[in-house]
Amino acid sequence: MSELSEPELAGVRNFRDVGGLPTVDGRRVRPGRLFRSGHLAHATASDAAFLTSLGLHTIFDFRNAADQRLEGPDVALPGVRNVNLPLTDPADGAEFWKMVRDGDLDQLRAILSDGKAAGRMAASYRTIIKERTAEHSRVLHALAEDSVPALMHCAAGKDRAGLSIAITLLAVDVERDAIEADYLESNAAHRRYKVHRTSDSANAMSAEVMELLNPLFDARAEYLAAAFETIEETWGDTDTYLAEGLKVTPETRERLRERLLD
Repeated sequence: MSELSEPELAGVRNFRDVGGLPTVDGRRVRPGRLFRSGHLAHATASDAAFLTSLGLHTIFDFRNAADQRLEGPDVALPGVRNVNLPLTDPADGAEFWKMVRDGDLDQLRAILSDGKAAGRMAASYRTIIKERTAEHSRVLHALAEDSVPALMHCAAGKDRAGLSIAITLLAVDVERDAIEADYLESNAAHRRYKVHRTSDSANAMSAEVMELLNPLFDARAEYLAAAFETIEETWGDTDTYLAEGLKVTPETRERLRERLLD
């Protein structure tokens, strides 16, 4: 979706159509088939009207229960199926994210400094690839069966949705460079997740605090590379990952191409 035609949604961040991305054999993802965004809990009436106009079949929400308590449930869209597939355990990181929101500078330094924040992000990508094969298998089979047009989102639309979009694009042979470029779009200023800090003290959002937090809210090529490396280290190559890890047959991949590609 071009910058000119991309909608400015008031209450939904990081929305985009992944249409137009090139495959290795010269095809392209068809516009209007696969969308991604942050959560829909704060969608305005005009946002909801726009999203309804897309003719969505299914919304995949990869948030866990803790996310949903923090942000609220998605705004309901008429006639759209909502599928919640948490890609992190409800307790996973709850204390960590509480520290991110509430912790003072010394606490944040202890858990985030010296590359620890970026390391945590890369590790979470590796874990999702290795341990969430059933969820990603379900997504790809649903898309191949009937769930297109589809919107995938998590909280920020960056990590869990970003990985699920990347895996879907791998399954239909989109070029790796194009997958990475789409993933990195989440860094655009108007797309970034708004950092929530509960303290209203002067240093709650100081330059040092923001520098410590930035790796958590960045889309970094190294994080996606960690996911791709994990596929190769664990399964050898993408085709084996899809076939053995996600139980996606060549026939299912062909149905995915029919549904998602021009």
